[in-house]
Amino acid sequence: MTSGPAIVPELLAPAGTLRNLRYALAYGADAVYAGIPRYSLRVRNNEFGTLDALAEGIAAVRTAGKRFYLAANLMPHGAKLATFIADLEPVIALAPDALIMSDPGLILLVRERWPEVAIHLSVQANTTNAAAVRFWQRQGIRRVIVSRELSLDEIAEIRQACPDMELEVFVHGALCIAYSGRCLLSGYLNHRDANQGSCTNACRWSYRVGQAVASSSATPSGAHEREKEDDNEHANAKMDGTMRAAPGAMSPTERLATASRAEELLPGLAALGPTPTPERHPEADQAWLLEEAERPGEYMALFEDEHGSYVMNSRDLRAVEHVARLSAIGVDSLKIEGRTKSHYYTARTTSVYRRAIDDAAAGRGFDRALLDELEGLANRGYTEGFLRRHAPSELQNYEAGSSVSQLRQFVGELVRVDAASGLAEIRVRNRFVLGDELEWITPTGLQRFRLEQLSATDGRPLEAAPGDGWTVRIRMPKQPLAPESLLAKVI
Repeated sequence: MTSGPAIVPELLAPAGTLRNLRYALAYGADAVYAGIPRYSLRVRNNEFGTLDALAEGIAAVRTAGKRFYLAANLMPHGAKLATFIADLEPVIALAPDALIMSDPGLILLVRERWPEVAIHLSVQANTTNAAAVRFWQRQGIRRVIVSRELSLDEIAEIRQACPDMELEVFVHGALCIAYSGRCLLSGYLNHRDANQGSCTNACRWSYRVGQAVASSSATPSGAHEREKEDDNEHANAKMDGTMRAAPGAMSPTERLATASRAEELLPGLAALGPTPTPERHPEADQAWLLEEAERPGEYMALFEDEHGSYVMNSRDLRAVEHVARLSAIGVDSLKIEGRTKSHYYTARTTSVYRRAIDDAAAGRGFDRALLDELEGLANRGYTEGFLRRHAPSELQNYEAGSSVSQLRQFVGELVRVDAASGLAEIRVRNRFVLGDELEWITPTGLQRFRLEQLSATDGRPLEAAPGDGWTVRIRMPKQPLAPESLLAKVI
């Protein structure tokens, strides 16, 4: 056993819905954060669009003796700037513990109108050094959520240089491929701006890669339209028929083998790559195109520079093994990403990081079982992000853009318990059957068992709980169940 940290960091959990908020509190969060849909970066799956919902959420947090932070962290255009103060007036009256903000203009407006309101600087502000932290401190910022691109050593340097500023660090959840989330991809493809809260996760979509070949039958996005009489002389580009063409797969007359030819068909290519050198891969100077699965025939150019070519889908951040180091550094708050995730995700991640923080505070060594529990959650593969320097292959997931879980499946949630019969009533979320190995997930820990009894609510015996929409009953475990208990199947 070793000595614990000087301070015990706050555990900050996401709350996109009132149900998620309740589960976060039950499973050990010290604070939760939500967003105002019009002024935060999470418009979808956000229940806090009304004052009544906000008031209910803040009241629940107050009753639990916890803290409620409210995100207003978008980068507004003029139309939203004009209505900001009037829209925020009734929100401030509800007294959230802090606002999470990134835009200097909105911060200025809040500081002028409500100088007493605590402001936490969003990760969107890209704070990467101690000088920037001191700058924001002079503007009245109480806490800085440091950039995800920082290493543990760099966070420690900032802590040493700024001992009187609160620091917050993301430790779990989805990672954006753009610098601290300042992404333009969704806006470019769908006209839904991530910086206005409408990200469509375009980086997670399925893309096909192929060489650009000469063709008069297809036009890539952005290519100049040509007059019919010029078609034979200046062919448009299309993607070849393979997932990835091998060298020599096309004839010399078909291949766009030179930068000048690629520039002719896809203007702007030449400015994005260096002059070919002997060290470059022989295919690096070909013109490559991306085709998104839902947009057949719409091509986007893919480029390679001296560092390589880039696939956009990042793995998910998991830094539970670094909680002790972050605690020792003196980080004030450890944050879980996921306001659009399910209450199951909120409960499990909050529970794991609660135990990691408590273990660090008690001087106990890291429990590797926590890694296994997080593996049971849907994820895109895990990475430590930039906390330690890794090869790019550990940061990117080349296999799947959607979440994958191989060890646990969320199958039900507790509705009520009947002490007289010893049965627990379960709202089914996914199919499970007699003989399955199941696991109760509760705020106090996990209870694993094999399902030997299953019945309908009218008492009829069942072989299976068919799926979402059913309510069934199973025998209660030996330990009591909290109202927020969940049920998972071990796969």
